[in-house]
Amino acid sequence: MEPYKTIFKQSVSKDLRNIPKKDVERILSAPRSLAKNPRPPQSKKLSGQEKYRLRQGGYRILYSIEDNQLIVCVVKVGNRRVAYR
Repeated sequence: MEPYKTIFKQSVSKDLRNIPKKDVERILSAPRSLAKNPRPPQSKKLSGQEKYRLRQGGYRILYSIEDNQLIVCVVKVGNRRVAYR
């Protein structure tokens, strides 16, 4: 199977501005691993949406998967108290 391409929405850079640099490095390592397996066991599918949530420490990474184009798109990054809409 070909690896998926990981892309980030422009709004993710704004989400990362308020996060300490050491945490940003750890957060960015998780989407890279999604290229090999976009649905790891620790990810959760969001109800009512075609998006997934992955926990990385105290932060959540919200992403969508486009299987027909082999793309994982990171939509939002926030702390665990952020409500994803």
